[in-house]
Amino acid sequence: MKRPEFQTVAPRGSRRDPEAGVTLIEMMVVLVIIAVVAAMIVPNVIDRPDAARVTVAETDIRAISSALELYRLDNRTYPTTAQGLSALVERPVSAPVPQNWAAGGYLNEVPRDPWDTPYVYASPGRDAPFDLTSLGADGAPGGEGTAADLGNAARDTASN
Repeated sequence: MKRPEFQTVAPRGSRRDPEAGVTLIEMMVVLVIIAVVAAMIVPNVIDRPDAARVTVAETDIRAISSALELYRLDNRTYPTTAQGLSALVERPVSAPVPQNWAAGGYLNEVPRDPWDTPYVYASPGRDAPFDLTSLGADGAPGGEGTAADLGNAARDTASN
């Protein structure tokens, strides 16, 4: 026995071919929805790279500070301002020459901040704490937001 075939009947006034695809109105609705979602998400995502750079700079400052503390433990003094952070990579030849400088150094290379500028290092004296700063996104002292200076000075002040 043969089964009867049923045809689907389109409602009156509808002459759309089922294989015709999407209409212009449907496409516009989808594009508007995508635009609204993008308008809500994009501003939040755009700030993330700057926030990540700030986090990297803060982490670098902690790591460099640890290397400076190790240098001080070995040599009873921090590198001078003139010797700079390069004293953590290569044995200084200017006075005071460290007597117990670690054979492989304290860092692999002289660090640069995430904005590709050198960290600013200053050592006021033998037993005085050092200042280590990243000048932020603008590369100049001061600033706000991602252009603000980052350093260990605020930590040292807070711990006193």
